[in-house]
Amino acid sequence: MDHNPHSDIDDDTAARIEEARRIFSGPISFLKSAPGLNFLPPADVPEVAFAGRSNVGKSSLINALANRNGLARTSNTPGRTQELNFFDVGEPLRFRLVDMPGYGYAKAPKDVVKQWRFLVNDFLRGRAVLKRALVLVDARHGLKDVDRTLLDMLDEAAVSYRMVLTKADKVKATDLAIVTEQTAAEVRKRPAAHPQIIPTSSEKGMGLPELRAAVIEALD
Repeated sequence: MDHNPHSDIDDDTAARIEEARRIFSGPISFLKSAPGLNFLPPADVPEVAFAGRSNVGKSSLINALANRNGLARTSNTPGRTQELNFFDVGEPLRFRLVDMPGYGYAKAPKDVVKQWRFLVNDFLRGRAVLKRALVLVDARHGLKDVDRTLLDMLDEAAVSYRMVLTKADKVKATDLAIVTEQTAAEVRKRPAAHPQIIPTSSEKGMGLPELRAAVIEALD
C-alpha cells in the first residue's frame, strides 16, 4: 500500500510530496528506446535517470513510482537490455524519466559490458538536460565495486546523483539503518552526490512519496 503518514514532517515537505503525487498520478507514457546516442529524443525537457545493477529492481521501482504495472518492462534476461528507455511525464510534457541499462551482470559478454560503458558515459557527459541520476542499490547488499564504477563516471561527468536503496522491506530495520548510514558515509566524500539516502520498497510502497518528491525537486 502506497501510503505514508506524514505527521512528523513540515508543511513545505508535505506540500512537495503532495505535488509530486499529483504529477505522477497524471499522464506518463513510454516514449522510445535508444540503443545509441543518435536515437536519443530531442533534449527539450529536463530528465531524471535511474541507474542500477541488474536485478536491483529498477523497472519495478519505476512502475511503482508511476502507479502503473507495465510501464517499464522487467527483463527475464538480466544484463541484456543495453538501451536507454525514455518515459514522458505530464500533459503538456513536463519532464522525462530515463531508465538506464542495468550493469554488473556476471554473465554479460565483454562486448556488452564495453557497449554499456560507452553508451552510459557518452550519455552522462553529453546530455545537458539531465538534472540528476538516481542510483539504485539493493538494501540487502549495499554498495559494490560495480556501483562505485558508475559513481566514478557520474562524478567525472559532474552529473548530480542521489542514492536509493531498493527492497528495503527485505531487511530488518536495524540492518537497514546500518546500510543506509554506510552508504551515506561513503558518498559523503564524493563531489556530485546528494547527501541524503532514500530507502524504498516497490512492494510495500515504502519511500515512494519521498522518491517522487526527490524527482520533482531535482528538476528545479
